[in-house]
This record gives sequence, C-alpha cells and structure tokens, in this order.
Amino acid sequence: MSDGNDMNASNQNIWTQAAALAAKTPESRNRYVDFLRAVSIGAVVFGHWLMAAPYVDAGGVHISSMLEHQEWTRWMTWAFQVMPVFFLVGGYSNGISWASAQRHGKSYSEWLQVRLQRLAGPVLPLIVMWMFLAAGAQRMGVHPEMVKVASQMALIPIWFLAVYVAVVVLVPVSFAAWRRYGFWSFGVLVLAAVIDDLLFFAADLRVVGWLNYGFVWLAVHQLGYAWRDGYMAGARQGLTWVLGGTVLLVGLITLGPYPISMVSVPGQDVSNTLPPKIAMLALGIVQCGLLLSIESPMRRWLARAAPWTAVVLVNGMIMTVFLWHLTASTLAIGGALLLDDVGLRVIPGSGSWWAIRPVWLGVYVLALLPFALGFGRFERSGVGQRIYPAWRLVTAALLICAGLALLALGGVAGNGWLGLQTAVLLPFVGAVLAGVNPLRK
Repeated sequence: MSDGNDMNASNQNIWTQAAALAAKTPESRNRYVDFLRAVSIGAVVFGHWLMAAPYVDAGGVHISSMLEHQEWTRWMTWAFQVMPVFFLVGGYSNGISWASAQRHGKSYSEWLQVRLQRLAGPVLPLIVMWMFLAAGAQRMGVHPEMVKVASQMALIPIWFLAVYVAVVVLVPVSFAAWRRYGFWSFGVLVLAAVIDDLLFFAADLRVVGWLNYGFVWLAVHQLGYAWRDGYMAGARQGLTWVLGGTVLLVGLITLGPYPISMVSVPGQDVSNTLPPKIAMLALGIVQCGLLLSIESPMRRWLARAAPWTAVVLVNGMIMTVFLWHLTASTLAIGGALLLDDVGLRVIPGSGSWWAIRPVWLGVYVLALLPFALGFGRFERSGVGQRIYPAWRLVTAALLICAGLALLALGGVAGNGWLGLQTAVLLPFVGAVLAGVNPLRK
C-alpha cells in the first residue's frame, strides 16, 4: 500500500504541478518569450477551427473555408496568421541556447541532437496514427481520395515543423552572421525575398518562389536575435517597426499583386503563404514590432504567479496541441457525418452558421483533450547518451524536413505499401539516424 505522501502526489492536478514548476523559474528568464510561444500557437489553433467550414448539401460533402464564402474574413488572417511570431520566438530561444552551448564548450552535434529530439519526437506518433487510419480506412473500402483529403487537412501543421527544423540546422551560420553583420544579415535576406518575388511575378518563374521558405522565415528568425540583444526593446522602437511594416504591407496589397489573405484561399492563384511572399514578411514585422512594444508591462504581469503558471501549463503541451488540433477537428467532423450530418447542414456564412460556431469550437476542444493529455508526454522525452556526428544529424534533419513537407502537401494516402505514399518513411529514417526516440524518458 502506498503511503500518504504518494497518495498526495498522485492526487495533484495539472495546475498544481504547473505551479510547482513555475515557482522554480529563475529570475533571469524572459517569461514573455514563453507567453508569445503559447499565444501564437493558440491563435493558429483558434484560427484554423474558426475558419473551417465543412458542410453537407444535395451535392454531397464539401470541405471548405470561410475565406471562400465571405471575403471580409480574409482580413482576420492578419491576426490569426502568427507564424512570424513563432519564428521570432525561435530566434530568441535558439540564440540563447546556441550561445550557451558555445560558452560551455558543447559541440554542434550535442546541441542539434537535443533540438531534433524535441522537434521530431512529438510528430512521429501523429504520423503513425494517420498511417493506421489511412490503411484501415482503405481496407474498409473508403476511397483513397477521401483518405488523402482527410490526412491533408489533419497534417497541415507539420509544414511549419519542416521549415523550422531546417532553420534550426542553420542556427550556427545565422547566429554567426548576426554577430558579425547585425541587421545587415536581416537586410540581405529581405533583399533576397524581394528578388525572389520579382522572379515569381515578373518573370513567371514560379518554381523559385519556394526559396522564400528560407529567405522569409530566416529573416524573421534574425529578428529574434535582435530582440535577444536588446535592439528591438521598448515601445518607441517597437512602434517604429509597426509603422514601417504597416506602410509596406498596405502598399503591397493595394499597389502590388499580393492578396489580402495571409493564408491560402482555395481557388486563388496567388498565396502569401504557399510559398511565403514579402507581404508575409511585412506582416511579421508589424506583429513583432507590436508585441515587442508592450514587452515591459507584459513581463511585469507575467511576474505574478497565476498568469505565469497558466503559461507554464500551456507550454507543457503546446507542441502536442499544435500538431494534433486538426486531427481532432477532422475526426470530430467525421463523427458528425456518421451521426446523420449533425451540425453540417448549415450554409457557411449564414447567421445560423456563425451562431453555432461556439458549439463547434467546444466540440473541437473536447475532441483535442484526449490527444493533448495522451500524447503530451512525447514533448518531454529524453535524449540518449550517444552523440552522433554532425553530418549524420544534418542528413537526418533533411530527411525529416523532406518527409514532413511531402506529407503536409499530399497527405499519407498513395500508391505504395498499404495504400500509403512512400514519403511516410522519411521522417522515421531521419529519426533513426538522429537517435530520436519518442518513448525515451
């Protein structure tokens, strides 16, 4: 029989556990970084759920977005497309961790292996689940195209992870560039993104547009280094960035060929996201400047126990929430279809449709809870003792990136083994090469 202390420990709720962790936070930690990470991912989740507009009519099942039905909702993407904030936070955090590794004499391999474990570990269970779902559904007679669409919807979040892993691999180079050239290292990337867009639009070289996945997101990542070194601190500097970014953004969408929406709209020829354009970079500048202009009062607020405990609690499962939120909503929609299309026979954009949005959001939250609680442990998996050489880890990272990108674009269904596309193997091969093991404690 366990003693009273064991019983008390087992009865602790997650808030109490988060409060205990929060109390151990060193004074030197910038809590606003963690807050922005949680808020940015939360905004993405809420935006995806709010804009999803599946419905059923006489023509069958339609998977659509509110961005198609009501054009005014495209302005809302300026608030909900907050991936630039996550790359800003990434730059700040990676700058701190890489500088610390250098001070303590740690190798690039030691540093990168820890990062790959934390980034790739949580995504592998998601891919495994969709492999089983896709193979099982096709064995039961579900059309492969339906499986492909469902898995595409669910795996949209992993495009970000593919890009971010590549950005992490380049941290020693990007950090050295910042240390030596400062804002010039940011300016060169901005110029490269502008040239890339010119080739995309003026020369109709659409294939080169994919290079902006590097130029745009690395540029925002450089701003994270600038923030860490105090170059973007204070309301005056932050609002200066807001003003400059706003002028640029408004000019691009009114005088240039850039659409208003900051996420892809089905049927629209040009996307600011796929691949990213300088309009996305301008939005990122606005968002980063605005959020950093209020850093001081926010840090004072986060010094209080309750808000900081909430941040610690959310960040403990934030990657799981991000990776699984569309799987949860996809399965919830599938359940509604099985229950005689309940809640899906409402025309998107109508008053009734908006009126039941809170109900659907509640359903999505309930559907996500088992995944967040069940798979959150993979965010806290440990790293093995053996350190692999840098060439092997970089190769592993590239395989993980390629696999995640292909799955985000095409889903898991294909013509390969068990009706799956062969790209599902790439993240696992990369994980083996990097020594990533989600089950390790």
